[in-house]
Amino acid sequence: MFSDTVITDYFIFFIGLLFILGVITTKFSSRIGVPVLILYIGLGMLIGSDGLDFIYFSDYSLAQLIGMVALIIILFEGGLQTKWSDIRPVIGPSISLATLGVVLTSVLVAVAAKFILDVSWLEGFLFGAIVGSTDAAAVFAVLKGQNIKNKIESTLEAESGSNDPMAMILTISFIELITNDHASYLMLIGSFFWQMIMGIVIGLAMGAIAVYSINKIKLDSSGLYPVFALAFALLTFSLADVTQASGLLSVYVTAVFMGNSEIAYRHSIFRFNEGFAWIAQILMFTILGLLVFPSDLFAWDIIWKGLVISLILILLARPVAVFLSTIKLNYSLNEKLFLSWAGLKGAVPIVLATFPLVAGIENGQLFFNVVFFVVLISAAIQGSTISVFAEKLNLTGPKKTEPMHSLELISIGKANAEMIEYEVNEELDFIGKTLIDIDFPKDTSISAIIRNNQLVTPTGNTIIKENDILFILVSHKDKKQVKKLLEGK
Repeated sequence: MFSDTVITDYFIFFIGLLFILGVITTKFSSRIGVPVLILYIGLGMLIGSDGLDFIYFSDYSLAQLIGMVALIIILFEGGLQTKWSDIRPVIGPSISLATLGVVLTSVLVAVAAKFILDVSWLEGFLFGAIVGSTDAAAVFAVLKGQNIKNKIESTLEAESGSNDPMAMILTISFIELITNDHASYLMLIGSFFWQMIMGIVIGLAMGAIAVYSINKIKLDSSGLYPVFALAFALLTFSLADVTQASGLLSVYVTAVFMGNSEIAYRHSIFRFNEGFAWIAQILMFTILGLLVFPSDLFAWDIIWKGLVISLILILLARPVAVFLSTIKLNYSLNEKLFLSWAGLKGAVPIVLATFPLVAGIENGQLFFNVVFFVVLISAAIQGSTISVFAEKLNLTGPKKTEPMHSLELISIGKANAEMIEYEVNEELDFIGKTLIDIDFPKDTSISAIIRNNQLVTPTGNTIIKENDILFILVSHKDKKQVKKLLEGK
């Protein structure tokens, strides 16, 4: 009994310490320009059996499960933050990169893997499929807060959010071809179209159901709404998986639909899922770090093979895929060069690399170690130089800064009202007008204004200025009218 209590206390202490180190690591990462995933993975390797020997972990099936749940949470948060108005102009190129781009990258890497790793052609294509996609978790984390031009950032986010399913479909298909002598190529092609089309359909349907449910249900606590929203992400993945559709694609589509719809307690839902996504990243990358043994990973045989494949992937496969996938799609040479360099690898290839191990593929362990090394190289070299490349290629926009203010949005409970945060832009036609001259609905109130990082207490004679941040208390019934007024419609 005493021993069990000690183990439980030790485990709880470790989890608390892990999250504290994870949060501190995030701050440290932003200062030195190293992608946070490297530091989380490094933390896992440090406390693993080949490091300080705090934890021995080699359960690939459990790591796969944790990785998939974490990816659902990260994709859901990324989709919520994605503005449809930003990705709509680049949806064509993004889909091209997410499908044709992944296939081209996979094929070129497969040829290299066949000879460098000395494996069969099918195993070579399996390796290419595993590393063929850009990683949503890595892309969302690296691009957050950067001042890269909106067109390019939106393209990368839309591509990374929608190409994970392609990589997963290819990986599972090649595992099926290797392990099952009766597998049909035609059936696998049909499966691809089914997964992609039904993934989008299920995502849209679940997004609509989620928005309707959140807006209609009256919960006793506002803190339940973010949990309610996240539950729809998990349910969407499960429903898609049961119907043999792409679960990750469905989750991303659902999140984009929800993020661009009018939903109650929007601020709470967004902030909760942002924090939860960070927890998922910390846990996932640390677990993946625990899973690898540095003594195996940094053996010379893995180093040289991983390094050569990394160079082929970064300098040949990805650029060829980008240039061919964006032909006549209105991207400049500099934009294509940047898209080529920003093809970050992250958690998805590592999670996919556990599939051959679980399936009992002969070279599964070799694939896992080499994929892990490729991800580290990609994150270290590409991830840490994203902003530098953007500046060199003149693809930076205005500096993105978070407003230096804090206003706790108090739960309105059952009062059927909420607080809207709105930043005044230069296109708004009531800039220069006083609040009393603006035709807000009768029961709408401007509760506070943040101007130049200072709180302004509004009165009827307060003049609205560009870049003001307005906190507007509005009833649900008047929300659409206020939104139209703010959009100048």
